[in-house]
Amino acid sequence: MRTGIAPVLTTTALTAGMLLGAPAASAHAAAYPVSDFDVTLGNTYTRGTITWYNRSVVVAGEHKSVDVTSCRGTTAFTLDSADNQLGMDYSDFNVCGISGTFSITVPADVVGGAAVVRVCLDDGDIGAEVTYLLCKRYGR
Repeated sequence: MRTGIAPVLTTTALTAGMLLGAPAASAHAAAYPVSDFDVTLGNTYTRGTITWYNRSVVVAGEHKSVDVTSCRGTTAFTLDSADNQLGMDYSDFNVCGISGTFSITVPADVVGGAAVVRVCLDDGDIGAEVTYLLCKRYGR
């Protein structure tokens, strides 16, 4: 009888040891913080998410313009905790009378990354100086 019980006990002990020693699945992948943003002006907007990385942020979402003569775009700025600008980028695809998606990566090349992101709904003027219609700040 001992011969029949020993393999069962050994298998049970090994299985229990593997389960207790195994790291949780979530410990393998570090999740980066994500914040929602919404900058709405009248019937136009830019909204989506900010993903906070160690030395950059990704601002991704949708912007909308309701008039073909009034285009819209999105510009984002990264700032440190003292409100010093670290980086800036804008959407390459601006919308005029429609909505569209965008994703921009904004550098924040300091230890710990950006403390604040400022997201602006702009007039989508690529060839000239952009006018920021409304901006909002989002903290990490």
